[in-house]
Amino acid sequence: QVQLVESGGGLVHPGGSLTLSCAASGFTFSATTMKWYRQTPGTERELVARITPSGGSTNYADSVKGRFTISRDNAKNTVYLQMNSLKPEDTAVYYCNTVLMRSYWGQGTQVTVSS
Repeated sequence: QVQLVESGGGLVHPGGSLTLSCAASGFTFSATTMKWYRQTPGTERELVARITPSGGSTNYADSVKGRFTISRDNAKNTVYLQMNSLKPEDTAVYYCNTVLMRSYWGQGTQVTVSS
């Protein structure tokens, strides 16, 4: 079955960096667009970044452009989100997502940016 397992979240000071990972299984990872979303309490999930199957094209939310980088390793079935210059407003639960016959989500990983 399809599984997405995020890791790498934690507490970081403003201006710091974190790298999130999402290990995927149960589908042809190298043929599938992958996305990172984030969500804070009481809000809808926000699309943060997207990467095409080959990794040749990426898209970012305006709020993270120039600070976040999405990448993937198709040999490891893993997608990453490198987050630099983190701000308190980046605090959220971050989710990995892919859409096959339906949308699949990981369990999420908490990122907290605070001094």
